[in-house]
Order: sequence, then C-alpha cells, then structure tokens
Amino acid sequence: MRAGSIAAIAALLIILAGAVAFAYLGLTVPGEPMPTQGWIALTLGVVVSLIVGIGLMALVFYSSRRGYDEAAQFRSDDRRD
Repeated sequence: MRAGSIAAIAALLIILAGAVAFAYLGLTVPGEPMPTQGWIALTLGVVVSLIVGIGLMALVFYSSRRGYDEAAQFRSDDRRD
C-alpha cells in the first residue's frame, strides 16, 4: 500500500472512532428525555427525507426507461452556420 492510502485509512478510522465515542457518550450520559416537539420534528424529518429519496429514485428510473438519459448525438443536418 502507498502512504496516501494508509493515511486515508488512518483518517477514516480516526473519524469512525470519534463517531463511536460520541454515540457512546450520548447514549450513556443521563439527561432529559426528548420533548414531544422533538419527536414530531424527528418523524417529519425522516418522512420528508424518505419522500425526497424515493421521488428522486423514481425520477432516475423513469428518465432511464424513457430514454432521456441517452447521450446527445450530433447530426450534420442540425448544424447552424
């Protein structure tokens, strides 16, 4: 492996360790429970994210099946001089 690959893997492992530590501390430190408004906001955020994701994937499949994703082709009779 090259030095760049090793550095990238090390950086990603450090980020992963930080995320795991943050999650562990966030789940084990006692505190107030989330208020009702927080649960409503969380639910709405998840639902809207799912709608956007599903809608965009549907558009990708629709445009692919209808041929909108075909490469542009140059024809000599379309030329403007």
